[in-house]
Amino acid sequence: MNDGVQKTFTELSNSDGSSSDADLFLGDQGNSPELLNNRTFFENHYQKKGYKYIVGVDEAGRGPLAGPVVAAAVIFPPGFESTDINDSKKIPEPKREELYDFIFKTAITVGVGIVYEREIEEINILQAALKAMRVALIDLDETPDFILVDGNKKINTLIPQKTITKGDSKSVSIGAASIIAKVTRDRIMYQHHRTYPYYNFKNHKGYATKAHIEAIKEHGITKIHRRTFSPIKEMLNEYK
Repeated sequence: MNDGVQKTFTELSNSDGSSSDADLFLGDQGNSPELLNNRTFFENHYQKKGYKYIVGVDEAGRGPLAGPVVAAAVIFPPGFESTDINDSKKIPEPKREELYDFIFKTAITVGVGIVYEREIEEINILQAALKAMRVALIDLDETPDFILVDGNKKINTLIPQKTITKGDSKSVSIGAASIIAKVTRDRIMYQHHRTYPYYNFKNHKGYATKAHIEAIKEHGITKIHRRTFSPIKEMLNEYK
């Protein structure tokens, strides 16, 4: 972790993330064929405005009943392009694993942030996801000049940023972050599967599948289950 990154986010911890440039609205270009077919549109746009290190940020694991939420941040060299990098959900697992290695080899720096189950319960999943993103940014070896964030919630920092709905399919940097976050989280869930084989975490990764819910009913909850999530919360109330 770069000390400058840590210092930047520590000093700005009370900011609201506002910035006139970060609030730039790109009009109808957000859904234009040009943008949908050019996942470097946002990177190129902000590089032309003078920002050098543009980072894409995304998370994985907001919805599951078990396991952590994981975020990643990726900075590519200026001019970087890739037709393979996209929303991680659209990429088969073997290809995601391949791209995971490719991203680490080609990126200037990659950061990862993880928030675990007990903290998710304490601060809620939205705040946990935003915290994981912030931790991922702090984990970078370079201080970013501009942040591209997947979704519509800003990160708590004064570094200029733009939120992009479905950004993982519109920005190569966010798409790369989605892959790093997804692969990292999946690997954690594979480890949990070895500890708790009856729950079959290797298949559903903690999501609320029928098989997962049936396993919870039969074997109870584990320490990695999120006790504030339905239907786990209701199940626990029944036993009080």
